[in-house]
This record gives sequence, structure tokens and C-alpha cells, in this order.
Amino acid sequence: MHFFKGLSPRAIGIAAAVITVGIWTAFIVIARASAQGSLTPYDIAFARIVGASVVLLPLGWWLVRRDRAAGLATASSFFGLSPLGLRVTALCGLFGGFGYALLAYAGFFYAPAAHASVLMPGSLPLWTTLLALLVLGTRITPARMIGLACIVGGDLLVGGASLLQAFDGGEVWKGDLLFMCAAFSWASYSVLARRHGLDAVRATTAITVFALFSYLPFYALLLGLGVIQSHLASAPWSELLFQFAFQGLGSVVISGMTFVRMIEYFGPVRSTMITALVPGLSALGAVIFLGEPLYWNLLAGLVLVTVGITFGVRKTA
Repeated sequence: MHFFKGLSPRAIGIAAAVITVGIWTAFIVIARASAQGSLTPYDIAFARIVGASVVLLPLGWWLVRRDRAAGLATASSFFGLSPLGLRVTALCGLFGGFGYALLAYAGFFYAPAAHASVLMPGSLPLWTTLLALLVLGTRITPARMIGLACIVGGDLLVGGASLLQAFDGGEVWKGDLLFMCAAFSWASYSVLARRHGLDAVRATTAITVFALFSYLPFYALLLGLGVIQSHLASAPWSELLFQFAFQGLGSVVISGMTFVRMIEYFGPVRSTMITALVPGLSALGAVIFLGEPLYWNLLAGLVLVTVGITFGVRKTA
């Protein structure tokens, strides 16, 4: 990522964290607004993957051929479009590309975006901590435990009331479960990226290539069987172009690369603790941009999450 060139590792890590949190926050706010739009969640997942592929597939093709021309014995897969070997591409792509997109967007069929803003980034530190302990042997220090407790408490303050409505009946719990599974899927990808020491550009390109080759046939099959509907043909061009640009270029290309750079500096556990800011910030963004009411629990939850992150990201944690 050439725009980070010349910066210190610490500056790169902080810049990557700010960009990632900013885009993830915008994603939740836009998801709330998009719920009133023309596209279905599966259509938006399609826009996310295809929009990213327009940029990253040519990049992957170029990286593979550049390495070969330089005589580097680097692995590649998927017809030379992924700059990583088949096993790593499939593993990371399954969790960070196909699995995350399918689970996250399917959740919007049952639960509102407010639930996603709490459960996806909110549960991410917990999943990542457990996976890092099992896969990487990362120690859970007392300071990190305090940080996790504060983050969970803050996220529950932000979205607890809306989550409790799931017990009133209906199918909201299905969406909540899908959002939790989406967070687990992304946590798995973040731990795998650290375990294999993946480069940000190559990792993001590889998961996009895998998502393209796996999600699009699945999406077409569901459409053909009549299981889901698509509104791509009837949606306004302005909405389509916006979703392709933001979901593809913003949510995948830019934040995908900055997330991996953040992992390189902070590690997977501390990185996902930083992203726990997203529920509070997205709720605040909904107040500012969507006119949603401002409640005391939002501010209190944001403060508690911030305190938890302060404990969790310290070098001694």
C-alpha cells in the first residue's frame, strides 16, 4: 500500500486502524439506510464481490505475472488470478470472503441493521481472542480480560434493548445468530492472516478471487431455483453504482487491506478490540445522518467500549 510508504510502523498501524473503523462505521450506517432501498441483501453482497473483483482480479493477475517474470517461486491459484496458493486462498476466502458476506447479508433478512452493528463488531473481539488462544497460543492477560469485559458491557448498552426484542417472538433471533456467525467467520480470517503472515494486498485479492468463484454460482443457483429474488434489473443506476463503489472499493479493497495492515502491527486480538468502537460510532452516525434519537445508553456504551479498548490494546496487554 504505497500511500503508507515512508511512515513508521506505529503510524501505519494507527492510520490503518482509523481507516478501517471509519469504513466499517460507514458500512453499518449505509446498511441501515439501504434497508429502505431497492436491493436485497444478496444483491448487495453481489455488488460487494463484483465491485471488488473489478479492481482486484486484474491486480492479482498482474502480481502473479510480475513474480513469475522476476523468477520468484511464489504460489498462485485460480487460473493465476490469486497471488496465494490454493490452500491458503481457499481457507482465507472461505472465512473472509464467501462465508462472511453470505452470513452477514443473510442476517439482514431476519434482523435489523441495529442488531448487526452490535453483534458483528461487538462479538468480534471475543471470537478472535478464543481463536488466537487456540490457534496462535496468544495469552489472555488480566488487562485484556478487563478490556473484553468493558467492550461486551458497552456493546450491550448500545444495542441491548433492541436485542432483547428478539425474545418477543418472530425470527429476529435467526438474524442475530447469523450476525454472530459472520463475526466468527471474520475472526477466523484475521487469525489465519496473522498465522500465515499474509501481505495486505495479496490477502485481500485472494479472498476476493475465492468469493467471486464461490458466491456468484451460489447466488445464480438460488435465483434459478426461486429461493431468493433479485432487484438488480429494476434498481436505479445511481443506487447500483453507489453500492458497487462503496461495498466493493470501500468495504473490501480499502478496508480489507487496512485491516490486514492493522493486524500486522496490533495483532488479531488487539485489532478486533479496536473495531469494537464501530457499534457506538455507527449508532452515533445514525443519530447525525439518519435522524435517529440520541439516548444516554449510546454515549455510556461508547465510553465503556473506549475504556475497554484502552486496556486491551496496550503493549503489556
